[in-house]
Amino acid sequence: MRILFVTSTRIGDAVLSTGLLDRLIRAHPGAAVTIACGPPAAPLFEAVPGLERVLVMEKRPFARHWLALWRQAAATRWEVIVDLRGSPVTALLRHGRRHAWRPRRTDEHRVVQLSRLLGLDSPAMPRLWTAPRHEDEARRRMPPGGPVLALGPTANWPGKEWPAGRFAALAERLTAPDGPLAGARIAVLGGPGERATARPLLDALAPDRAIDLIGTELLVTFACLGRAALYVGNDSGLMHLAAASGAPTLGLFGPTRDVHYAPFGPRCAVVRTPESAEALLPPGSDVNTTGNLMGGLTVAAVEAAARGLLARAGAAA
Repeated sequence: MRILFVTSTRIGDAVLSTGLLDRLIRAHPGAAVTIACGPPAAPLFEAVPGLERVLVMEKRPFARHWLALWRQAAATRWEVIVDLRGSPVTALLRHGRRHAWRPRRTDEHRVVQLSRLLGLDSPAMPRLWTAPRHEDEARRRMPPGGPVLALGPTANWPGKEWPAGRFAALAERLTAPDGPLAGARIAVLGGPGERATARPLLDALAPDRAIDLIGTELLVTFACLGRAALYVGNDSGLMHLAAASGAPTLGLFGPTRDVHYAPFGPRCAVVRTPESAEALLPPGSDVNTTGNLMGGLTVAAVEAAARGLLARAGAAA
């Protein structure tokens, strides 16, 4: 049988959808799986079990990317289609069962909302797959030698970025001799185009303790995160990668709603600005012109949340 799974362009949303993909694969052993998604998310699916192909949907004027998808998928009969973008195009494909996403106003987390699409009785926990080469490269980039504190100082727009100086101060406190991660190495993560944003944090760290993972391919980053003792980062795709890896993950929120996009899992937590997302970013605001909106979140507040998460994660382990 063949499964068509249509998911997001954005990395974070695509990660959150992988729990549904995992449930489909487990429910249909041996199925041939085709993923359709945007270019940024495509590398996430390289090692999916039963993967037949990844259809990369380059956005085109007048929604012609959907026509391109139809041309690539129309010759196949799909036993199951899961379309998380709710396009009418997938309804025109030959199929057995089709599940199409329809957004609705709710305060449920996105993972819970997606799980309802398949009528699941429990949330579909995000899940990613790696190949041996990803794990080998992660061991090379982050070799054994004590705990690693992973930091994600970047985001897809500046208003969500906690200042780099505060990340550096947090790292100093958590890895101090009396800190919960005393003497830990510090990994700094970011996307291929985010080095300028992450550079001030890297420059503030002692070179012999810093691990530069900026621009590392996604599944190698995921494998590295699974080796971290703690991840602290802004609301971003990296944050969701960290949560899916099983690392204790602390998400920093301000102008976005953690009720929908908090890192999802039993070893995750959120700390946010005193101001609500709506107060920081009123309806109609342009995210490209807001400036930084994370100033209300103090180092002390993030340190306390990190210590609490480490204590809970340690007790659970």
